[in-house]
Amino acid sequence: MVHLHPKYSVALKAAVEASEKIMEIYTSGFSTELKSDGSPVTQADLASSAIIDSYLSTTGIPITGEESEASSYVIRQHWEESWCVDPLDGTREFVKQNGEFAVNIALIQFTKAVFGLIASPVHRKILIGGENLGVYLLSFEDIHEPENWRKIEIPKAVNTPLVVACSRSHFSGPILSFLSDLREKHPSLEFMQMGSSLKFFELALGKADTYPRYAPTMEWDIAAGQAILETLGGSVVDAITLEPLTYNKENLTNPNFVAKSKALLAFQ
Repeated sequence: MVHLHPKYSVALKAAVEASEKIMEIYTSGFSTELKSDGSPVTQADLASSAIIDSYLSTTGIPITGEESEASSYVIRQHWEESWCVDPLDGTREFVKQNGEFAVNIALIQFTKAVFGLIASPVHRKILIGGENLGVYLLSFEDIHEPENWRKIEIPKAVNTPLVVACSRSHFSGPILSFLSDLREKHPSLEFMQMGSSLKFFELALGKADTYPRYAPTMEWDIAAGQAILETLGGSVVDAITLEPLTYNKENLTNPNFVAKSKALLAFQ
């Protein structure tokens, strides 16, 4: 039987309600605006953010997120715990209406992601996991029925050919050098192009072996996926220093990174 900490149960309920609202907007029509950085935002981003904030605020734990106003680092550096939230990860894919978007919620303790959930509104599935919890796949309908949750086991072997999960919107530059190095040990590669944090679904389920990212991301894009993948023995590391990504940094932008399954780490 899975025993979720009450704060994780709150996050789970928040993700489901936010996902339902996202799908309501997705199917009924929406408009798109551009933020100051040129990235798109829709009514779904804002509605999902409001729902999640309303839930998570009851935990008394501060929130950093895509659509939340970031507190000054002078304040944040003293946080022992914080939520890291992307209320609609993959807004570009949402706008394209290809279904490849997600809701990300992670819990950060000091600078480490210790819990994460990724919800797929279209498929009505949630991947949830963290320290002292394990990793589980469940449907929206089963959030109150943990006996129906599927425990994810650590993949024992890499795929043949090796499967590289990659962005549908960002695929260029230094990643080509990474792939060249990868081919030295794995001559045969297969590519799985997919938007948003849904790539971590594929890594967790053993359908993909690695996810290299050499394009800008923010902490809320990756924190939940890292918590889940590390629980399964995998890693998400800085592409240069090979150190695990950290969170609640002064600059909330991630470095280029590479995510790998435990099976690939063992193989290498």
